Amino acid sequence: MRRIAWAEQEMPVLRQLRERFSKERPLEGIKMSACLHVTAETANLMRALQAGGADIVLAASNPLSTQDDVAAALVQYDEIPVYAIKGEDNATYYNHLKAALDHAPHITMDDGADLVSAVLKDRRELLPNLIGSTEETTTGVIRLRAMANQGVLEFPVIAVNDSQTKHLFDNRYGTGQSTLDGIIRATNVLIAGKTVVVAGYGWCSKGIAMRAHGLGANVIVTEIDSIKALEAAMDGFRVMPMVDAARIGDIFITATGDIHVLDGEDFAAMKDGAIVCNSGHFNVEIDIPALEKMAVEKKQPRQFIDQYVMADGRRINLLGEGRLINLASAEGHPSAVMDQSFANQALASEYLLTNKGKLENKVYALPVEVDQEIARLKLAAMGISIDILTEAQVTYLNSWEEGT
Repeated sequence: MRRIAWAEQEMPVLRQLRERFSKERPLEGIKMSACLHVTAETANLMRALQAGGADIVLAASNPLSTQDDVAAALVQYDEIPVYAIKGEDNATYYNHLKAALDHAPHITMDDGADLVSAVLKDRRELLPNLIGSTEETTTGVIRLRAMANQGVLEFPVIAVNDSQTKHLFDNRYGTGQSTLDGIIRATNVLIAGKTVVVAGYGWCSKGIAMRAHGLGANVIVTEIDSIKALEAAMDGFRVMPMVDAARIGDIFITATGDIHVLDGEDFAAMKDGAIVCNSGHFNVEIDIPALEKMAVEKKQPRQFIDQYVMADGRRINLLGEGRLINLASAEGHPSAVMDQSFANQALASEYLLTNKGKLENKVYALPVEVDQEIARLKLAAMGISIDILTEAQVTYLNSWEEGT
């Protein structure tokens, strides 16, 4: 409970929403199943939803992301069922998802679209009572848009990740800081002077590159999108194909949402002692089966490090089993940035209920007004004021007659 309370201090927007929810009870009578990283920040979201009247259960969205003490506290003090154990195997992970869906939810809350996928594939009996879902992460939104495009999505989903108060801050500042935190905790290596290769240049990768550079690293970015590659180059980073970067990198970080971003060709080119890790949602970005096949020996020099010894004696160090390094060996995003993300989640749940029966089976973003309100509350909590347009300025911006 002390860790949950400590996190809440840095979550003023969610705290205000919890206070409103406790008075208005907008989620009264609603069953919710959440599949999220079980952290102190998530605990505060669960408590806010419960204050709003929701009957909620929680499962982990990654086998290594659970903070066991937080899970236990939610069960003991808040009577919220939690299906999560740090280090659980795949079979246990999917059994926990099944248990969360046995709750027969009206709303699901996802971080990676696993609950939605399970409903559509295996639990179709839940569809008649399902109002909709909310999605936290980029990878999940990609999967959900694929479902919508193929016509298999059978209920509306709110893409929380599309909110500017989420991806511009959580993805960039949260992932940037927590990824480097995870690498340092797992390895205790000095980042300064190292060549850090960042795969991708979306918002998460931008944050990682920025923070690695801030710690003194020489940063290389690899990309498949010419516009993002150009942006990385103009931000001052070297840009090149991964196979070229593999020869000179010391630390490799993937954050693309795709498979085999690092593969056998890259492992064959890496120098002795290379560190590889992933900050994307699923553990598919690093081709671990290829690494296993190439290695003649596997060691564990430290917790969260699997060291693969190649036939020529080179050692490649895989962190956190290729899973989210910021949660595998660290504590995930700082509370201050999750405040905005989880405020979006809470309001997305309320939005689904308010608009029940009005939304199509599509992926939606929250209205801009909701985004602006979250930003306004955050600024107020930080003691920051901004300018307000005068009537003359509003008139000018809405007219076309006045020019030079």
